[in-house]
Amino acid sequence: MESVKKTEKRKYNIVYLIDGLGMGGAERLMVPTLKNLDRDTFNPRVCVFQVRNGNPIADQLRAIDVPVDLLPIPYLRDLTAIPRLYAYLKRNQTDLVHTQLEFADTLGSFTAKLLRLPSVTTLHTMMAAEANLKSRLHEFTELFALRHFCNVVISVSEEARQFHLRESKTPPEKARVIYNGIDLSAYANLEVQRERASLRQEFNLPADATLLTTVAVLREPKGIQFMISALPTIVAQHPNAYYLIVGDGAYRPELEKAAAESRVRERILFAGQRNDIPQILYASDLFVLPTLTEALPTVLAEAMAAHLPIVASRVGGIPEMVTPGLNGALVAPGLPDELASACADLLANPEKMKSMGLEGSRIVRAKFDVRGQVDELKLLYLQLITRHGK
Repeated sequence: MESVKKTEKRKYNIVYLIDGLGMGGAERLMVPTLKNLDRDTFNPRVCVFQVRNGNPIADQLRAIDVPVDLLPIPYLRDLTAIPRLYAYLKRNQTDLVHTQLEFADTLGSFTAKLLRLPSVTTLHTMMAAEANLKSRLHEFTELFALRHFCNVVISVSEEARQFHLRESKTPPEKARVIYNGIDLSAYANLEVQRERASLRQEFNLPADATLLTTVAVLREPKGIQFMISALPTIVAQHPNAYYLIVGDGAYRPELEKAAAESRVRERILFAGQRNDIPQILYASDLFVLPTLTEALPTVLAEAMAAHLPIVASRVGGIPEMVTPGLNGALVAPGLPDELASACADLLANPEKMKSMGLEGSRIVRAKFDVRGQVDELKLLYLQLITRHGK
């Protein structure tokens, strides 16, 4: 009988370049994305340029069997960066490069071009109008590199895509939208009453406390200072209201100062950086994101997965996630009075909040499931790899 020799299926080496692996949205997204990536087709590897807040996401990536390497690049002017990155990509027999964040986009897309490798970037942010000169120069350099050296630029919302096209003059055919996705399995087996009781006990809150929650890296553009200003008005109408701020960052001392000076200091809670975000969201009543600029905040998808109604700023890609009256309310950024009114009005209508939470859950499953995002990435990777003769 003639034996049939089986050939092993070719796996492609995808190297993900990223500036740091702290607790920002782009960094956190790497875990569910790579967890769901087809390992029969791809070998993922992550290369990080800097250590930010201890790079906690690196441990989470290694826990799902994704190698993580540190290639120190402290600043864009590092003359050794491109030769070292060139050697790294060669050494790991890279088939495609996927970059995220400023340094990785700038240096990674250029180096991939030198190696004649296909490259993809995901743009997670939109430059704030008040950005300083240094930030503007870095943005110009990044957009120049993406326009000339990167094959496909992924924006996480249509608003962000249009912003990128205006700012960079990139040909429209090179820019596409793939919404951020989250791992819905993290929300599958949580029990609301248990999580509510546990969190209220941890922070020594009344059992019937109403919890308004923000999860964010603590930076000034996240707008949390405006929610702190809005809280006295909310508490005046809803005496059981408390505000939980989850996350850490350079702006925390300013927020703590604002909280200390508030008339409702005892109602403002700083939880710091946490790894139990699904549990915290399930224990909350209303999610608030008073941000000043945002491309597509994944945390809103997480809040929707936890059946939470949302109050958020009408900026960036947020209107692509939140429809007023359907799954939340949208407000103008930077206006505490408008923020207070939206929150107070929702808290006064528990049935409306419940229906918004249910609708949000439906939306997140239809539009923001990471499995759909990963399927789109797989097709894109294979198209580019085939086009480059890999």
